[in-house]
Amino acid sequence: MLRFLFDTDHLTLYQNRHPQLRQRMVLQPPDAVGISAVTVEESLRGRLAALSQADSGPRRIVRYRLLLETLDLLISFPLVPYDQASENHFQHLRSMRLRVGTQDLKIAAIALANNVVLLTRNRRDFAQIPGLVLADWSV
Repeated sequence: MLRFLFDTDHLTLYQNRHPQLRQRMVLQPPDAVGISAVTVEESLRGRLAALSQADSGPRRIVRYRLLLETLDLLISFPLVPYDQASENHFQHLRSMRLRVGTQDLKIAAIALANNVVLLTRNRRDFAQIPGLVLADWSV
């Protein structure tokens, strides 16, 4: 059962084998931590941007490998959709005029819609969102 949602920064830490985060992950059932559609978008945008800037054969080879590794990683987690409930939360958060980026508001909306804990180091932004429960597994 889904209990936690990775923010993009925690997914990156996981991908980079952050020891404390990996230790916490081992204690969870396989379906407890998910990745939002927005984090999928951000991850793929980053990989595609890096790929488009590859200016040599060796760089293209590495960046295509990283793209495929990222796809493998993404599909190894439950993927949490951006649905109508998420959109409703997002519109409510936007109406509050919080000083939080649009992508972060969408991730927060997905966490709120699914009643899960958001795993992030970005307390400065996410702590502004009423009702959002945060945890940082990097410490």
